[in-house]
Amino acid sequence: MKILQILPEMNVGGVERGTLDLAKYISAHGHHSIVVSNGGSLVPSLEASGTRHYTLPVHEKNLWTMIESMKSLEKIIRDEKVDIVHARSRVPAWIAFFACRRTGVDFVTTCHGYYSQNIFSHVMGWGKRVIVISEIIGRHMIDHFGVQSDNIRLIHRSVDLEKFSFRQRQSGLSSFTVTIVGRITPLKGHVYFLKAMAKVIRQFPYVRVQVIGDARADKQAYKENILLLTKRLGIQDKVHFMGNRRDIPQLLADSDALVLSTITQEAFGRVIIEAQAIGVPVVATKVGGVVDIVEHEKTGLLVLPKDPDAIASAVLRLMNDRKLGDAMAMEARRLVEGKYTLDQMALKTLAVYDEVKHSLNILVIKLSAVGDVILVTASLKALRDKFPRAHICCLAGRESAAILHHCPYINDVIVYDHKGKDRGLIGFWKLLVRLRKFRFDRIIDFQNNMRTHILAFLCMPRASYGYRNDKLGQLLSHGIPDDRPDLPSVEHQFRVLNELEIVYDDTVRLELWPRPDDEAYAGEILQGEWIELGRHKVVGINISASERWGTKNWPMSTMAELCDLLAADNIRVIITGMEKDKAFARELAGRIKSKPSFIIGKTTVLQLAALIKCCNVYLTSDSAPLHIAAAMGVPVVALFGPTDPKRHIPPADRLVVIRKEMPCSPCYKTKCKSDAHSCMKGITAQEVYSQIKKLMT
Repeated sequence: MKILQILPEMNVGGVERGTLDLAKYISAHGHHSIVVSNGGSLVPSLEASGTRHYTLPVHEKNLWTMIESMKSLEKIIRDEKVDIVHARSRVPAWIAFFACRRTGVDFVTTCHGYYSQNIFSHVMGWGKRVIVISEIIGRHMIDHFGVQSDNIRLIHRSVDLEKFSFRQRQSGLSSFTVTIVGRITPLKGHVYFLKAMAKVIRQFPYVRVQVIGDARADKQAYKENILLLTKRLGIQDKVHFMGNRRDIPQLLADSDALVLSTITQEAFGRVIIEAQAIGVPVVATKVGGVVDIVEHEKTGLLVLPKDPDAIASAVLRLMNDRKLGDAMAMEARRLVEGKYTLDQMALKTLAVYDEVKHSLNILVIKLSAVGDVILVTASLKALRDKFPRAHICCLAGRESAAILHHCPYINDVIVYDHKGKDRGLIGFWKLLVRLRKFRFDRIIDFQNNMRTHILAFLCMPRASYGYRNDKLGQLLSHGIPDDRPDLPSVEHQFRVLNELEIVYDDTVRLELWPRPDDEAYAGEILQGEWIELGRHKVVGINISASERWGTKNWPMSTMAELCDLLAADNIRVIITGMEKDKAFARELAGRIKSKPSFIIGKTTVLQLAALIKCCNVYLTSDSAPLHIAAAMGVPVVALFGPTDPKRHIPPADRLVVIRKEMPCSPCYKTKCKSDAHSCMKGITAQEVYSQIKKLMT
């Protein structure tokens, strides 16, 4: 793999040292390591390890500079053929996120801090996997940034045990060195640390204090206040400000205690495990991830933040009870060896990279009516065959989502209730937030309208597919021209899937998955109508199309004639329909001589599928039951009038289309202009009867 890590700079610091350690491990274990930063003192060590370093101003928050850096990073990603970009700070993460979206490369983040809840920080939760360095940071990202727990991976910071080797502390010495390591900033609690040291020094003048770390340019005034505080406390001769140092292992080895006095939610505290590795007892404030690595009086001493008296008491306790310090140091070293080694951190991180590289999240969008969603089932199967390990979701409307709940080719059905809770701009935004949590790599838009194209774009997948039409289709990254509208719906979908190297062939079929209780319900209906499968031949008839498409309906008089023809041939007839079709049922019953079974408004879609499955042949106009019958593998006679069967016929093994050629058809009108309705009235009961008989043989 080719891994690119990006962070503000490569100077001395916990994040920087962790980046260097991982880069060395990546290079040493056969992978290609790249680091992008604004440079720093650690760059020579980085390059000496075999890592390539690129210098970019990725530390600057200036928008124009960030845009230019994004363009430069995009070029680096393409030139180096990077597989994964790993961002370790917020400004670099924004730059990397958009560069990854433009190049299609996987994006990973590591949360090194307890970020404030603002829009600038949210990018740290946008990684395909979000690495957190402590449990409290993980909980923070879930609770306050909406990151799904499935996307979070806990990988503690590590320590190189070869550099930070354990040493047995000598007892009975007349000096005692207390060390604090960290940037000089108010969050690190130097004020409280120095006040505590003043109390300790008053009792034991031989105590020496090391302050390792420096202030950034914007914190120099605070540093001056700290220097002034040491003078006010009268301990300026005992406190040594050593600045940023690269010899941290040696400085810790010369220490008798480490104090971490952070006053805010410390993400982890890398210096703690470094001190523990060497065998230096630790006093730390009880904040954030510190509690993950310090067990009070077992691996260190915990105190409340902003409490100089507590810090002083803990240090004095270590001075007066060397056995306690030695015991805690030994136990802490065992903990470090078991949980916080460089090898463990690097192996877990490489495992995340491998997981990301081989994982794929796909969203299929189809929001329209039941029949159209059934037509998507062939595409779902093709996607699963192509990507057997992918996590595939389907976004469907509330009315049609139920038919996909038992689809074996998808992992989740996401319901878009555009008439209910997802209504309007607020509902649309809430849906978008919900979808973005899945971190979709690819979105396939089979709906292809303005709303879904906007939705696919704002979800910011690595790639989006659909038709580049006049409904904002240009927002798709892999849009294709819609220049074959005459194709059948399923084949029309497969033109989009061609972009994913999925090819349509004659074996493609629709599917539905009625549950056992749906099939039992269908059996009960037949039993109640005195129909015995295997003994009786059964023909199902769909009484009407949708309410909107009255022009698709076959005249009731002709349907009544067909029912009588079938009854005369000892064929049982089932009339199916929805609640809205009861008026048609009453009309048909008034015209008919035989006694078919009316199953009107008594079934769900899957129950209807189970019922149709029991039929020898099914008759329907161009409507959802046509697709249901095809999905259930039942021979079907399809009546077409105002619509074109070339565009709407589903793939099926035994399907007969009956259509009367008219000068005005296909008109795609919901009302017949001439009121003659000749395209449907011209279809006779006798010719339909003849086709049904042929399909029964």
